[in-house]
This record gives sequence, structure tokens and C-alpha cells, in this order.
Amino acid sequence: MPVTDTILSTPAQITWNEAGADRTARWQSESGHAAPKRVMIADDKLTADTAFRLASEGTALLWRGDYQNARQLLQALARRIERKPRKAATTPIDAFNFHRQAQSQRARTLGMVLLEVDADYSIGLRRAPDIKLACNEAYGASTGPFVVSLREVLGLIGAHEWRKNGVEIPALGARIHPYYGVFSPVRGEYLNLIAEAPLPSKKLAFDIGTGTGVIAALLAQRGVEKVIATDQDARALACAKENLSRLDLRDRVQVLEADLFPEGKAPLIVCNPPWIPARPSSAIEYAIYDPDSRMLRGFLNGLAAHLEAKGEGWLILSDLAEHLGLRTREELLQMIESAGLKIIARIDTKPVHPRAADASDPLHHARAAETTSLWRLAAR
Repeated sequence: MPVTDTILSTPAQITWNEAGADRTARWQSESGHAAPKRVMIADDKLTADTAFRLASEGTALLWRGDYQNARQLLQALARRIERKPRKAATTPIDAFNFHRQAQSQRARTLGMVLLEVDADYSIGLRRAPDIKLACNEAYGASTGPFVVSLREVLGLIGAHEWRKNGVEIPALGARIHPYYGVFSPVRGEYLNLIAEAPLPSKKLAFDIGTGTGVIAALLAQRGVEKVIATDQDARALACAKENLSRLDLRDRVQVLEADLFPEGKAPLIVCNPPWIPARPSSAIEYAIYDPDSRMLRGFLNGLAAHLEAKGEGWLILSDLAEHLGLRTREELLQMIESAGLKIIARIDTKPVHPRAADASDPLHHARAAETTSLWRLAAR
């Protein structure tokens, strides 16, 4: 058995000077952003214009004023970012790259408003909300005080509400409760495809990259006797288990930690990989961005070996990447052929999410042309 060296990583630290004394705290960032090197104390006297200039230059603002005023300041910064003119794009791929650059710059600037959070997950500011439950859900048990961006705190609060209230899934006739960092199934058109496609068998199905567990639940609800749902992410595994328990489906759905496929073969294997072959900038974006189409290629290349005779693999994939110039249809068809697969049929649907009809979206042309497809594949 090989010996592996274990390297204990030191938590990132952030330092600042306050009241003439140097202070240090653990830096918390789910997006993996580095701790700001320049930090100044800020409060309600700071104007939005000055804050915007400082944040744009890379100076972080550790807030000591009223919490609600900090939220208003963040909104003011966002408005100033939106006023900046966009780069003119001549091609769809340029539009995508400029959009990603703008998103990254926006995240960096808005991430410069910081809060100090105590060891008990409390915020010592006037009118600050109670974020203890939201922090426990996202981070787990506290390991001590830390400094975090206000933007991340607002994300924690929003995620807690999503988890508490759930997302209505019409195809399922029930609600799914996403965890922080687990992509919410808000685009129902791909679930409708899974609900309508003819099942090759009701004996067994694999759900690859289950996330919230919504596809596994839908397959079980359609009468599949046993579903094995896999994922690599600890939050996704816990989220799927809880959702399936809520739906009283744990006796028919087994949730396993695995990189793509479980052991064995199945007559039906379903995968909804990230649709865009690009590098994610945060953990949750791994549900959208798939560097070099890693998960797509992994699913296709391993599918034939895990299908039973006459079995089907269902690939649920948007063609948005094709309209953005990031992948061609010919490249996708070549991936399928090279994996020893053939196409039985394809079922298409148009997206119904609001951005598909938003002419102000920089990617509107591609989104308006987008089609989501369920590819029914079989081994050649």
C-alpha cells in the first residue's frame, strides 16, 4: 500500500491596523479569493463614491458601522459597476469572455466590503441579523472567529432561505431543498425531458452527479425500482440524502460518493453535466462550468462499459456552448462516436428561464437560440 504524505494547510490570514494596533484573523472565502492585502476600517461616514474608488483599487473595507448601511453601500457599489460601459464584442466567444471578465471584476470589487464574525457566528454590528444557523449549514461547527466578505454573508443568508423553503419542481410535484454550494434545480425544462422520455427499464438506474438528488427522485417517482445516485461533493451527498428522505425515497435510492460511475452496470444511466467548457471561479460554478468538458468526456467515455445489453445512457445537455463558440456540434458528435456510442434519439426543448428573453443580457443572442436536449445513447 503506497504511503502518502499528509500536508496540513495553514488557514489563510487577514491583517489590519485598528486603533494603533495590528490585528489578525482567519480569512474565510468559499470562492477561494485571496485575503486582501490592504485593509482599512470603514463605517457609516464613508461615502459610496470613496468606497467605490478604494474597492476598485484593491483596498478592502472592514465595516464597523451599521450592518444595514453596509448592505446599502454594497448596493450602491453594484449600481456604479453597472454604469461602466461594456466592452464591444464582435463574436459570441468574445461576448462570453468579456462577460466572464466583467463578472470576475464585479465579484472582486463587491467582495471588498468585509465583516468580522465572532466564534459563535455572531456579527457585532448594530442591526446585524442572526446568521448562526446559516453559517452552521454552510461551514459546519465553528473553528473560531474570522473575517468574510459581506457578499458571502448575504449568500449564506440567501442559501439558508432556499434550503428552508425549497424550490418547487413541477415535474416532481414536490419541493427540492438545495444546500449552500449545491446548484439549485431552477431550470425545469431539463427535468421535463427526463419525466417524458421513454424508460428502457424500471429495474435499475444510475444518476451521475446527483447534486440535490432531483433526477434520482424523479426516476424513482417514475417507477424505477432502484436508483444509485453518485457525487463527489460532500455537501451534494448530504443534500441529496436529505431531499430523498423528505420525499420518502431513501429505500429506493442509494446515494454514493463516486467520481462519475458506481460499480456494476445498469439499463439506464442519466447524467446532466455542466454545460459550458470553461474554468469555474467558485465552488458552486462547477455545476455550470466544466473545464475542458472533463465531466462530459468522462461520462461518455465510461458509459458503454457500464450499460447493460440494450441499455440507454441519457445525456442532458444544453447547446449554449455551441452558440457561444466554445464547442461545436461536430465536436460533441465526435466525442459520442469516439466513446463507442450511437444516438438512438434526441428530445429537445427550449429554455424558459428569464434570461432567455432578457435583451439587456450580454449573452442574449446565444441564450435566445439555446436548446436543451436529452440524448438517448447506446453502445455500438
